[in-house]
Amino acid sequence: MALKALSCAVLIAAALSQPALSAGTEATAQSAPGYAQAKAASDAGQYAQALKILAPVVKQDPKNTDAWTLMGFASRNLKNYTEAARYYDIALRIDPRHLGALEYQGEMFVKLKQYDKARQNLKMLRAICGTCEQVGDLQRELNAAGQS
Repeated sequence: MALKALSCAVLIAAALSQPALSAGTEATAQSAPGYAQAKAASDAGQYAQALKILAPVVKQDPKNTDAWTLMGFASRNLKNYTEAARYYDIALRIDPRHLGALEYQGEMFVKLKQYDKARQNLKMLRAICGTCEQVGDLQRELNAAGQS
């Protein structure tokens, strides 16, 4: 367990020490070896498998915000909110305007009944993309929780 924590700490430090990705790199991040396989596993509800596949993806490319975001999504769906929060934080430190990370982190906040934080993410999403899909998805989560 200590080795796993140390390995994760090294990956996080590497991710945060490199310059942020520039606009237009999302396609590159999603085409990284293993990412598509991890996304397919996640889409099939195989979240633990997705996390196993994503570990080498972020090791090879510690600035891959899409991979960090998908790790957060998988962890959240496994109800491991501490890990999910960590992965979303990494993605958002790399790219504070990452739509997926902002939406998914906001959805995690709704699950945790941290509605003010979820609304803050919604506000940031609206400022970035207006009425994009992520805004609608997060708004629906808030509405479903009785929080408009």
